[in-house]
Amino acid sequence: MQNRKLGRKADHRRALLRTMATQVILNGKISTTEMKAKELRTVVDGLIQTAKEDSVHNRRLVASYVRNITRKDGKTAVQVLFEEVAPKYQDRNGGYTRVTKQGYRRGDNAPVATIELV
Repeated sequence: MQNRKLGRKADHRRALLRTMATQVILNGKISTTEMKAKELRTVVDGLIQTAKEDSVHNRRLVASYVRNITRKDGKTAVQVLFEEVAPKYQDRNGGYTRVTKQGYRRGDNAPVATIELV
């Protein structure tokens, strides 16, 4: 499958997906346009798959991609991924996220979807 360009240059697209993936990990779900959610699904699923095999190498791989943002309780996104999210999916072989269509955005009539961890 070819990657979607989302109307952005490569570095801007990568920064957008990194930030959105971090927010999904920290909050459990976010609302965005449908195309961004579909593209983000592959990124988040890959991060969770990498985090399921807990090793120093995999922590460094994930830490190089995920933003260094902390929650109110003081945990970073990498800590949340390895300590809370990945253990929840140890027995699951894939499909860690769900994309649900929500309707259309009022301002520009863009299709809106919610991406959440299952």
